[in-house]
Amino acid sequence: MPATAEHLLPPRYTDVRPIARGGMGDIFRARDQELGRDVAVKVLSARYAADESLQTRFRREALAAARLSSNPNIVTIFDVAEHEGRPLIVMELMAGGSLEDRLSRRQPCDPAQALAWLEQAAGALDAAHEAGVVHRDVKPGNLLLDDRGQIKVADFGIASATGMDSFTQTGTILGTAGYLSPEQASGARATAASDRYALAVVAWELLTGQRPFESNVPTAEAAAHVNAPVPSLHAANPALPLGYDAVFARALAKAPGDRYESAAEFVEDLRHVLYEDAGETAWAGPALAAATPRRRAGPVLLAALALALAGGVVAALLLSRGSTDASPPRTVVHTVTSRGETVRETVTVSRSPAPSPAATPTASTTSTTSTTSPDGAALNDEGFRKLQQHDYAGALPLLEQAVARLNGSDSTVEAYADYNLALARRALGQCTDVTALLDRSEAIQGHRVEIDRLRKDARKACR
Repeated sequence: MPATAEHLLPPRYTDVRPIARGGMGDIFRARDQELGRDVAVKVLSARYAADESLQTRFRREALAAARLSSNPNIVTIFDVAEHEGRPLIVMELMAGGSLEDRLSRRQPCDPAQALAWLEQAAGALDAAHEAGVVHRDVKPGNLLLDDRGQIKVADFGIASATGMDSFTQTGTILGTAGYLSPEQASGARATAASDRYALAVVAWELLTGQRPFESNVPTAEAAAHVNAPVPSLHAANPALPLGYDAVFARALAKAPGDRYESAAEFVEDLRHVLYEDAGETAWAGPALAAATPRRRAGPVLLAALALALAGGVVAALLLSRGSTDASPPRTVVHTVTSRGETVRETVTVSRSPAPSPAATPTASTTSTTSTTSPDGAALNDEGFRKLQQHDYAGALPLLEQAVARLNGSDSTVEAYADYNLALARRALGQCTDVTALLDRSEAIQGHRVEIDRLRKDARKACR
C-alpha cells in the first residue's frame, strides 16, 4: 500500500487499503475509529481535484445516493466530506463483491438466483425513479452483494436527479458500452426507461453468461444497441423457455415507450414465464425462499419444503395470474431443487382461475375440522386449496388458525400463510390486519411483487 494512502482520508480512518478504481475516483477500505466499523470511502481522483465542475458532479453523486439511502437495496451513504481539497464519500462496505465477479466465468447463473438478484435490483431502481433519480450506468459492477448475498445498487456517479443542475449535455455519451440503451448510445438524454433497458441487459447476461450484443469493439456494441434486432435468448441458452424471447423483445425495445413501465414488472414476467414453462420441474432456491429469516429456520424450512411447494409457493405464483378458462385439476410430480437437497413430491394443482383482490366471493362451504387438530402447515395447505376454488369464506377460518399456530416460527410456511390470509380477507372485502400480514410475510420471505400488488390494493380500498 502506498505510504500516502493513509493521508488521503481524515485521521479518524485507519488501516486504509485500496479496493477499486472508478471512473471519477479511487475506492478504499478503511476502519472508522470513531464509530468502530469498516467502511468504503470513495475519493475524487487527484487528476480531477482541480476541476471545479467535476468536484460538483462528484458531490452531486453523493447527494443523489444519500437521498436514496433508506432503501434496503441501495448502498447507504454515511458521510460526505472533504480532506485536503479532495471530496470524499463514506459508504457501507459491501463484503460480497459484485455481480461482475460472479459473471467472470462467463457461465449462466442459476435462474432462481438470477431472479432473486434482479428482483432486488429492480426494487432499488424503481424507488430511485420514483424519487426522480436516474442511475444511467446500471451494470454488474455497480450491483454489489452484502455478506448475506443480497443486492445493493451502487455508484450513482453519473446520475441525473430532478431538482439538480445537469452536468451532461445532449450528445454526450455516458455509461458503459455493453449496457447502453439505444437513446444513450445515440447521445440522447437518459431516462428511467434507459435504466430498465440496462437492467434487461444485465438479466440477459446472468441467464446466458454473455451480453445480447457482445463485441470486442465497444463502439460496435453500442451501435448494435441502436440498430441490431434483439437476438433470441432461448437460442443463446436453450435450457431457458422460448417465452423469454417475447419478454426480452419488450425489455430491450429500441423505443423507450415500448419497454416495461417498471423494472419490477419486467422481473415479474421473467418469473412467471420460467415457472409456467418449468412444468414438472420447479426451483426452490433464492427466488422462492429469498428471505433471510429473522432467526435461522434450518430444519424447519427443509421439513416444510414439500408443503411450501404445494401451498404457499403455488399461491404466490398462481394466485397472482389466473387463467381465463377453468379446467380439471392435474397431478404433477415436481422435482424441487435447493442447495444440497433434491425432493420429488406429487401434488395436485388446480387450474381454476386465480382469485383477484377484488373478486366477488362465491358461496362458501363449511370447512371440516379434523379431530386430530392439524398443524399450521396443513391448515394453510387446506386454506390454499379453498382459495383456488374461490371459496374465500371457507378458506378464512382455516388460514386464521394456520397463522395463529405458525406465528413466531419464522418459517417460509408462516410467510405464505400470512399472505394467503391477507388475500382471503381482501377477497371478502375485509381490511383487518391485511397490511400487517403482508408486512410480516415480506419480513420473512423478502420482497415479492405479489405482496406489493396486494398491499397497494389494500391501501387504496382500506383508507
